[in-house]
Amino acid sequence: MHPNPAFRDTVQAESLRFVRERAFGMLAVSGEGAPLLSHVPFLLSDDGAHADLHLVRSNPISRAVGAGLAARLAVSGADGYVSPDWYGLGPDQVPTWNYVAVHLTGRLVPLPDDALEPLLAAQSASFEARLPKRPWTMDKMTAETKARLIRMIRPFRLEIAQVDSTWKLGQNKPDDARQAAAGAVAGGFGQELEALAALMQSPPAID
Repeated sequence: MHPNPAFRDTVQAESLRFVRERAFGMLAVSGEGAPLLSHVPFLLSDDGAHADLHLVRSNPISRAVGAGLAARLAVSGADGYVSPDWYGLGPDQVPTWNYVAVHLTGRLVPLPDDALEPLLAAQSASFEARLPKRPWTMDKMTAETKARLIRMIRPFRLEIAQVDSTWKLGQNKPDDARQAAAGAVAGGFGQELEALAALMQSPPAID
């Protein structure tokens, strides 16, 4: 997380809303020699107290969890390069990179095997509801395929103890300079630049 308080004071509810909408992140736990990482879809609970997910049984994190393990789920959003020329503030500016990121830190615990099918059904229902079509359900799979899938994966819950966020959107610049950079960033390079420009134009509320 960025150390500048200007980028760290976004209200937690806004960060959790972003995480819930994103529904995909990088799960990290400590491992021998280097952290273990896995990119996972997840469902954040309504109260933001936990995130449910699943892992393939052969995943190193799945094997390492045991009865529970400290973990962090990093969720990234729009990001992009910002040229100092875009601010219109003169020569004493530097290049930077604007971005949104939220870290959920807590304890990753295995759920009972009988929690897996409801978890998978809830995930697919949540994601399918965002599409303009009749939702896919597991009923469309054959019993053999479904049974094979269930054998391959395990359900987990991240019990969230801490939420940290960085919304680095130029809040440390004068409003006019931030708006000028927002108007140019969509023509630059990065990810989801139009979304980044919109966030720079109207940063979320702060505590």
